Amino acid sequence: MSFDVPDDLGYMESHEWARNDDGTVRVGITDFAQDELGDVVFVELPDVGDDVAKDDEFGVIESIKAVSDLYAPVSGEVTAVNEQLFDAPELVNEDPFGEGWMMEIEASDPGELDDLMSADQYRKQVE
Repeated sequence: MSFDVPDDLGYMESHEWARNDDGTVRVGITDFAQDELGDVVFVELPDVGDDVAKDDEFGVIESIKAVSDLYAPVSGEVTAVNEQLFDAPELVNEDPFGEGWMMEIEASDPGELDDLMSADQYRKQVE
């Protein structure tokens, strides 16, 4: 099976993606992850203003198959969360790299993005 893996994102082994826009990092889960989870029924996200640390849990995603922790790709302050997911968690399944994004972080150390996998590296992980 083939999954969408955009070339312009960084990836974690735990299947979160990160898009850097001048130090503001948008975060979500990958197409592979949403497919493995099945129908997403609940997403728990941090509050705006919370601090998150790279590789630490920032939330929970629940599907009809499993409950999984979500991990931050970089450290920093949460500047936005996708409140649409509280009423429509299925957006994670429908558009994981667009309307299904989860939060934005003002990165305290944008160099942490260099530790993420490239699209090619992530594709090899999920093959």
